[in-house]
Amino acid sequence: MKERVMQLAEQQKQLVKAAHAVKSQHNRLSTVKVLQRAIVIFLGASLVAVGLEIFLVPNNIIDGGVVGISIITSHLSGLPIGLFLFLFNLPFLFLGYKQIGKTFAISTLFGVAVMSIGTTLLHPVPPLTDQPTLAAVFGGIILGVGVGLVIRSGGSLDGTEIVAILFNKKTPFSVGEVVMFFNFFILGSAGFVFGWDNAMFSLIAYYIAFKMIDITIEGFDESKAVWIISERNLEIGEALLSRLGRGVTYLNGEGAYTGDTKRVIFSVINRLEEAKLKSIVDELDPHAFLAVGNIHDVKGGRFKKKDIH
Repeated sequence: MKERVMQLAEQQKQLVKAAHAVKSQHNRLSTVKVLQRAIVIFLGASLVAVGLEIFLVPNNIIDGGVVGISIITSHLSGLPIGLFLFLFNLPFLFLGYKQIGKTFAISTLFGVAVMSIGTTLLHPVPPLTDQPTLAAVFGGIILGVGVGLVIRSGGSLDGTEIVAILFNKKTPFSVGEVVMFFNFFILGSAGFVFGWDNAMFSLIAYYIAFKMIDITIEGFDESKAVWIISERNLEIGEALLSRLGRGVTYLNGEGAYTGDTKRVIFSVINRLEEAKLKSIVDELDPHAFLAVGNIHDVKGGRFKKKDIH
């Protein structure tokens, strides 16, 4: 009996040690992830500061949202833009904490602080170009990449998006429509402050930044989800495996009109493989149902491309 008790006590000690080891490993992983996120947000916010102070602001070109309001206010008051970037975003940080969460608020605060300090430090640096077209294009690209990196890491640099989320919950308008509504007045006001030529350049910079944010968040290697319904599903599945190098999953479905059992082929490809997939399906079954949709992120599973035989 005594030996049994000692044995149980020893097992309990081992379990406690194992639990501590797992907890320690989890803490280390969490610390690494937090550090990685902080580095990416720092890089993204720094790029935004470069885009503003080296390209857009010296050429009187603005962006939308809080950044645009800060540029106009800084121009009219003569005070540093970094001051207004930080102050104008503070109320939205509180809203973000309440509506989205603590991690989002902390990430946003860090990003906004880096952006504000960065613009202040870069203000004495002369612009790389005084050509408005070049400033709008390259400033928009750098700004968009920076904002995209911050958003991808779970933060934000513009409080109007948080307001848009609140409006979306209480009105029939989407987040994108609310943001566009705000930016319509902000970018329009640039015409009265900087002239209508600069307002049009601001629209160019805003559009380029908007597209670069999408590219940065979604990635250049955009993935596509594919659904195929065919009587020759096994042949098509095998062809996708051997000729395209992509894994497939068979899903069981039922036709709503006929009630017939259907086998649905599901796969994920990249955009360069879409034409070849369509040719394979058309070759094996010209009457097959094929649906292709864009997806923003793929994680886990067996998405890695296999060798083509």
